Amino acid sequence: ADIVGTDTLLSEAQSTIDRDQLRQALAREDVAAQLEAYGVSTEDALLRVDRMTDQEVVALNEKIGELPAGGDILGVALVVFIVLVFTDIIGATDIFPFIRPVSN
Repeated sequence: ADIVGTDTLLSEAQSTIDRDQLRQALAREDVAAQLEAYGVSTEDALLRVDRMTDQEVVALNEKIGELPAGGDILGVALVVFIVLVFTDIIGATDIFPFIRPVSN
């Protein structure tokens, strides 16, 4: 067994916290309703969170954190929608049937 550094443990812990924050935001009824309006199920969005890189999760959490407290839920849903569209375009997910991934 190798020795695990403190930085690695802290990084993994922070990643877990960031993902949990994002999952909690997506689980809110108002966010789930807005995602459904865009044609994205909450389950699909949560699966995508599991597939996101740590950097993507941090970026999305930062965007959500910039929104007014208790305010613009439409903004949160729009940010999530844009991330999901982008990941469909690059071929990382296949949520929207009308988006064709870019082929290499």
